[in-house]
Amino acid sequence: MLSINEIKIGKIIQVNGSPYVIIKTDHHKMGRGGAVLKTKLKNLINGSLLEKTFQGNDKAEEAETEKKKANFMYKNENEAYFMDNESYEQFSLPVEEIGDKLKFLKEAVDVDVLYFNNNPVAVSLPVKVELKVISAPPGVKGNSAGSVTKTVELETGAKINVPMFINEGDVIRINTDTGEYAERA
Repeated sequence: MLSINEIKIGKIIQVNGSPYVIIKTDHHKMGRGGAVLKTKLKNLINGSLLEKTFQGNDKAEEAETEKKKANFMYKNENEAYFMDNESYEQFSLPVEEIGDKLKFLKEAVDVDVLYFNNNPVAVSLPVKVELKVISAPPGVKGNSAGSVTKTVELETGAKINVPMFINEGDVIRINTDTGEYAERA
């Protein structure tokens, strides 16, 4: 059990039998009153948000989770398929659960999978991934005042803004947290 002082951003707690990650905390201490901790939680299974307030002696149950490495294999319209790197068992997660991260996943990339009650519930990508540019409009000569960008298409089908000097066939690194161009590979 976690006391009010141990409830911090990034911790995973269990609320009503579901795992929630703490994404925001706001600690208040008022005069003679006890401490109050207002939190914003995100459900790791369905992505819903919950605001919960903890008072003085309240405790939160820490969720029993485990992280394992898995290899992304392929996706269809509804499911993304992975293979556990240790047991070689295959499993799938709904595309809606993975969300925008899916556009930066290509086959044979290792990801971290979070397990809750021995079931995979969330995927986290490496911070930077290398992807090939398959379609890029040519840069316009003389159009280089300031930080000018153009939209390119990557091998996964994602479209992002990159600097004008990036050409078709280049391999670039993408920051998966922000979804932005990071550097040339």
